[in-house]
Amino acid sequence: MNVVWFSKPVPISEGIIGDIRYVSNAQQAIEALNSNWREQGSAKFHAAVLACQRSISGAVSPEAARSAFVEAASEARVLFE
Repeated sequence: MNVVWFSKPVPISEGIIGDIRYVSNAQQAIEALNSNWREQGSAKFHAAVLACQRSISGAVSPEAARSAFVEAASEARVLFE
């Protein structure tokens, strides 16, 4: 599997107390999206999963995958800014 690194990690809050996790690549983003994501099933969730999967296969740039993940994290209110 190809590791597709983001140019800058994406900070998200996780769990009940909101621990901060830094998502640095497309595989980590997919793992985060598939584990207790607040907005599973939304269009932005599906777009982020697809963009990250396509980035791993080389069809989408790492920055496009990162952008889709940021949008999904923002929608789910887990993006730590």
